[in-house]
Amino acid sequence: ILREMQDVESNLQEVVFDHLHATAFQGTPLGQTILGPTKNIKKISKADLQQYIKTHYQPARIVLSGAGGIEHGKLVDLASKHLGGLKNTSYDTPEIAHCRYTGSEIRVRDDSMPLAHVAIAVEGAGWTDADNIPLMVANTLVGAWDRSQGGGANNASYLARAASVENLCHSFQSFNTCYKDTGLWGIYFVGEPMQLDDFMYNIQKEWMKLCTTVTEGEVERAKNLLKTNMLLQLDGTTPVCEDIGRQILCYNRRIPLHELDARIDAVSVQNVRDVCYKYLFDKCPAVAAVGPTEGLPDYSRIRAGMYWV
Repeated sequence: ILREMQDVESNLQEVVFDHLHATAFQGTPLGQTILGPTKNIKKISKADLQQYIKTHYQPARIVLSGAGGIEHGKLVDLASKHLGGLKNTSYDTPEIAHCRYTGSEIRVRDDSMPLAHVAIAVEGAGWTDADNIPLMVANTLVGAWDRSQGGGANNASYLARAASVENLCHSFQSFNTCYKDTGLWGIYFVGEPMQLDDFMYNIQKEWMKLCTTVTEGEVERAKNLLKTNMLLQLDGTTPVCEDIGRQILCYNRRIPLHELDARIDAVSVQNVRDVCYKYLFDKCPAVAAVGPTEGLPDYSRIRAGMYWV
């Protein structure tokens, strides 16, 4: 586990997202890192592992999924053979309270680093929230870009065009991270120290555009791209199997592709504007930055950029 922690800490994107969760969900379980602090890892005992297996490896918490050339009856037989001996035992299930979101920031300044790694996000929607699909469309509208890609000046994303033509960053990617009843919707980028202010301005300009002036053509393009990306993620039996298990845990059922297509098609330009206005306009963002961050605007300026007068 300590070795895995070293690998995570060497990945600056992972570090930034850990800091983002720590500040956005401070004082709640979501604010903790996945691996936990070093002192806790060093204190893990055999009894701790046995207790974890006893309380978590139970039929009520297990999903067995299959994809590809396997018959349903054969999968049931395999489950009965290998998992049939498991029994649910009584134990106190901890209540999962709503994880409070707090607009705030964490900056870890290190001027010896060549590039700054920054994430900015607002509170998003949970897995089963009706606003999740429009937020996914909005996330696709913002898109992603890397300077190693060609044709940035002709990219459909306004933010990608600005980043390419004006050399505002090395790369960026929008994200929509969902949990049970909350989430984080935002953007992660890597940039030169002197370009952070300009790119942050362009990010917030794009966000405000989503709330007010996004066009029907842009939304239709994003909907088609979202459906394409979803299909590409299911290319093969392994990702399909993982998707089945994940959806059973999140939704208690597998959502068929035609239903997801219909939900995405039902999103209108007004839906995108309304949902973005609800989650973005005049909201307190969470910011995490690592590296030479002196050029990043202070939090009060970033907060002021979350609305247009």
